[in-house]
Amino acid sequence: METPRRTLVKAVLWNVMGLTVMSLVGLAMTGSAAVGGAMAVINTLIGLTMYVLYERIWARVNWGRLHG
Repeated sequence: METPRRTLVKAVLWNVMGLTVMSLVGLAMTGSAAVGGAMAVINTLIGLTMYVLYERIWARVNWGRLHG
C-alpha cells in the first residue's frame, strides 16, 4: 500500500512537469506569458487535487493486486 506522503510527492512532481508544459502551450496559444501562465496554474491546481484524490481512492481498492 502506498502512503499518503508518497502519493503527494508523486502528485507534486507530476504537476510541476505539467505546469511547465502547460505554460509553454499557453504562451504559444495566446502569445501572452501572463495569460498562458495563469491558465497553467489553474490547470495544475485542479489536476493536483484530482490526482491526489484519484490515487487515494485507488490505494483502497484491492482489485488487481497480487498478494503473497
